[in-house]
Amino acid sequence: MIDIKFLRDNINQVEHLLARRDYSLNKDQFKALDAERKSLQVEVESLQSERKTLSNDFGRLKSSGENIDDLKKKLDFINDNLKIKNELLNQILESINNILLDIPNIPHESTPDGKNENDNVIIRTVGKITSKNTVDHIDITKKIDTDLAAKLSGSRFAVLKGSLAKLQRALISLMLDTAQKNGYEEYYLPYMANRESLIGTGNLPKFEEDLFKTSESLYLIPTAEVPLTNIYRDVLINEDELPIKLTAHTPCFRSEAGSYGRDTKGLIRQHQFEKIELFKISNPNTSMEELEGLLENAEEILQLLELPYQVVQLCAGDIGFSSCKTYDIEVWMPSQNKYREISSCSNFGDFQARRSNIKFKSDMGKNFVHTINGSGLAVGRTLIAILENRFDGGDFISLPKALEPYLGSSRLEI
Repeated sequence: MIDIKFLRDNINQVEHLLARRDYSLNKDQFKALDAERKSLQVEVESLQSERKTLSNDFGRLKSSGENIDDLKKKLDFINDNLKIKNELLNQILESINNILLDIPNIPHESTPDGKNENDNVIIRTVGKITSKNTVDHIDITKKIDTDLAAKLSGSRFAVLKGSLAKLQRALISLMLDTAQKNGYEEYYLPYMANRESLIGTGNLPKFEEDLFKTSESLYLIPTAEVPLTNIYRDVLINEDELPIKLTAHTPCFRSEAGSYGRDTKGLIRQHQFEKIELFKISNPNTSMEELEGLLENAEEILQLLELPYQVVQLCAGDIGFSSCKTYDIEVWMPSQNKYREISSCSNFGDFQARRSNIKFKSDMGKNFVHTINGSGLAVGRTLIAILENRFDGGDFISLPKALEPYLGSSRLEI
């Protein structure tokens, strides 16, 4: 959520900045509602002041035995009027809040201009592409069973069998161990979240169709970012505790409502997938440095797994709703002859902190923190990349040295 005071004082500037990400701010609607709010607040405060004065008179006259009938009628009239005005004011405040919840984050000045993914900027390419494979992961092995998953659940699910289930478990362990080595504290989290938590991260109310909702008015989490952020909802943090670095492995659940017909085969785009989340709470003065550090931590996994990848900075028109600056890490997928996203690392500034009321206390007073998060990594896509980049037509693939301790072997039967 953007700062409402900044919006009021700089509405033309905010309109211009949001236009960078192709968002059209309805200035007239906001200004009209805010003017009505201001007028109603003046009326309410005036009525409250008048009621206080009359209440003092009421008590004095009553204690002296004087007639209070007329005064009581005036007080009743003021109370009735005050109730009506307060109800109107609350409706206006709710309307303003709904507008604020719909406004995306303002892109950081270092986020490049652009309309979509075609305008993103390649920052660096790491590792050599050596694989000659053209076979898709779903055709490399029979141990990824989407037919069985369809029988159990439906489309966009997969069952991993035997050695591939072990490979997934090994990847999760490697990713968590690496995160812990880099100073992240591991959490085990609920896989469901309440509405307040999803509003806090920016998933609600705008993206409800992308979520799975239960009959208990809970939502399956789309990412561990949601519960990790909300651990600190309504919490005041001491400055010397920053930065806070957390990690968690969870399944992630997404309806993929806007991706009909895309990536329908295999593990690329699933309703349920595994991911390791890297999450930081930072002092605003150092949050961009913390983003670079988190990006480095995510890249380290791909380097350990000896996978070729590139880092791309997203343009203003392609960054997520809550983000002000984002890097995507894209791993090489031989069967598609292109790089595909395997991690998205973002700085949200104080956008989520305002929605979740996360502040820190310093000598300068109380201020909102900055939040940063990224995948370290998406497990399914990492598994695909290993299969495709190491497949040579045989029944086994060689393993990266980093995985050998977890699987007790230098190769894996596929």
